[in-house]
Amino acid sequence: MRQPLFLLIGLIVSAGVSLSAAAISFQTRLEKVEWQVAGDKFECRLSQPVTDFGSGEFVRRAGEQATFRLQARERWLGNGSAILLAAAAPWQPGRGDINLGVVNVANGEVPFNSSQEQAGRLLTGLLEGRSPLVRHRTSVGGESLEVRLLPVRFRKAYDDYLNCTAKLLPVNFDQVRQSNIGFPGGGTELDAMAKAKLEIILDFMRADPTVNRIELDGHSDNSGNRLTNRDLSRRRALAVMDYLKANGVPDERIIMRFHGERYPLAPNNTAANRDKNRRVSVRLDKVPEASAQPAEQAPPPVPSTPAATS
Repeated sequence: MRQPLFLLIGLIVSAGVSLSAAAISFQTRLEKVEWQVAGDKFECRLSQPVTDFGSGEFVRRAGEQATFRLQARERWLGNGSAILLAAAAPWQPGRGDINLGVVNVANGEVPFNSSQEQAGRLLTGLLEGRSPLVRHRTSVGGESLEVRLLPVRFRKAYDDYLNCTAKLLPVNFDQVRQSNIGFPGGGTELDAMAKAKLEIILDFMRADPTVNRIELDGHSDNSGNRLTNRDLSRRRALAVMDYLKANGVPDERIIMRFHGERYPLAPNNTAANRDKNRRVSVRLDKVPEASAQPAEQAPPPVPSTPAATS
């Protein structure tokens, strides 16, 4: 039963992975260190391959700050936790390591994602010549395992990464997929804030053609009678639909519904709450083209009624 363990240790040593009584340490040889930058409008990645382990990378999604994570080819890190350090380089005498706290570790190709604050401090540390260092105690045998990135040739890659992040969209899909277009004045006209929100949605849809359906649900408060409220919710949804169509969204990609006062966001017991309830809910979706359905028809329009603030 011990033979596979001896073979594993032999492979580790021959591959250049440091193995001591205290820890197994993964680190790329100094002369082979490289930083890689990749990305698009949705995400930017700044990574360093780590010999015989995988890689360490900073990932920044549109609309968010970066997080740091490891990608592991093998399941070296088991369930538990690890300590994240901005470690001083051996050539920086008198400098201590900066403990950035704990990250939760799970099995899988990406065992953890740091917080945004931790990633920001790691990037600052790299600019100062520090190394991102992950220290984890394995579940089998209790050995300490370390993965270290080196700050060699970091500055040029970091500049390329900043150029990538400057082109990111202001939001990602998770942030833009659901939003509310408000009508706080009680009417059916789009105000400047409503149009600004719709422009963000339109920009994202232009950048990501896989977003191929948009659902609109019109709402009102309960100030008027039910027929009036239903008509107001319909006209609000139509105002949003017309704006989207005028800016290039095909009619067949839009589903429109209206509900009057039936689904309030907040109790209609204050002026502020009634403002919240006068809205059109917007939901974006990615539907496989083969299963995409034609836009639903809205219920028949109700007779126009005098303007109200519902």
